Amino acid sequence: MFRRERSIPLRGSAAALCNNLSVLQLPVRSLTHFGVVHGPSAQLLSAAPEGVPLAQRQLQAKEGAGVSPPLITQVHWCVLPFRVLLVLTSHRGIQMYESDGSVMVYWHALDAGDASLVQAVFARGIAASGHFICVGMWSGRVLVFDIPAKGPNIVLSEELAGHQTPVTDIATEPAQGQLDCKPLENRDCVADMVTADDSGLLCVWQSGPEFKLLTRIPGFGVPCPSVQLWQGTIAAGYGNGQVRLYEASTGTLHVQIDAHARAICALDLAPEVGKLLSAAEDTFVHIWKLSRRPEGGYIEVEHCHGECVPDTQVCGARFCDPSGSSFAVTGYDLAEILRFSSM
Repeated sequence: MFRRERSIPLRGSAAALCNNLSVLQLPVRSLTHFGVVHGPSAQLLSAAPEGVPLAQRQLQAKEGAGVSPPLITQVHWCVLPFRVLLVLTSHRGIQMYESDGSVMVYWHALDAGDASLVQAVFARGIAASGHFICVGMWSGRVLVFDIPAKGPNIVLSEELAGHQTPVTDIATEPAQGQLDCKPLENRDCVADMVTADDSGLLCVWQSGPEFKLLTRIPGFGVPCPSVQLWQGTIAAGYGNGQVRLYEASTGTLHVQIDAHARAICALDLAPEVGKLLSAAEDTFVHIWKLSRRPEGGYIEVEHCHGECVPDTQVCGARFCDPSGSSFAVTGYDLAEILRFSSM
């Protein structure tokens, strides 16, 4: 069971965007960072364990070319082996900052040359894989940036072509996290990244100096706004309220859950315990326990908790720690971050 904790006030409402909450926990300093998007700005907040806000910072989207103010589409902390970067995506480009948002270390402008006159141009979907940061594009491509151990010498190293419609989300998992649950003969081909798009198509990749497309999992007529990856299992949340669990290496469907009555807007995983969080436009946040049967490798799912956020269009939800003992929720027209912790 979870109980409501002290909320964290925002300067304005969260925008009605899927995955509109990023959380970075700093156990050494007993701090949790929260990032929320609203229009052309992103709010960064630091809070103590009891929810007392300690600091706030507001970042603006870089103007780039264009006459209207650019809108930010996502904010996300990317935890790399040697540093943490904060990444903002917008209708103009991709901005990368030091983790506290104090210094912008890289700017990548979007090239609208191959977009039609009626096509929106934006970046969306952010994830770190090893020493790379991957960002999805309106064109369906995924940009792969090679990140140095320090400094601003970030390089666009590769563009991945797997989607025909805009990318919605990207999820990664350290390859080492899958090796323990794979037979020896399958360890050369580890699926450690999945990308999703507006058609519901999932592309499964193996990261490395050159990323390799391993398999495609077809969509079924609805978007896939959010994906997660855990021990070689893909959790995908869809616009019809379903959560589907696939085997990443083969694309085999393990479990289909009619989790919500309306479109899912966010998924998150607590990797230490295999808890999956799903949030949707039906005002509900659910927590599920995933486990893999050792004898057959099948995935089992148990419903652990359901939380209603009344009269709120939920747009973001994240666990606040790797053990899944607390989570946070944002909503459109809601000027606070709601916090819940286990009793």
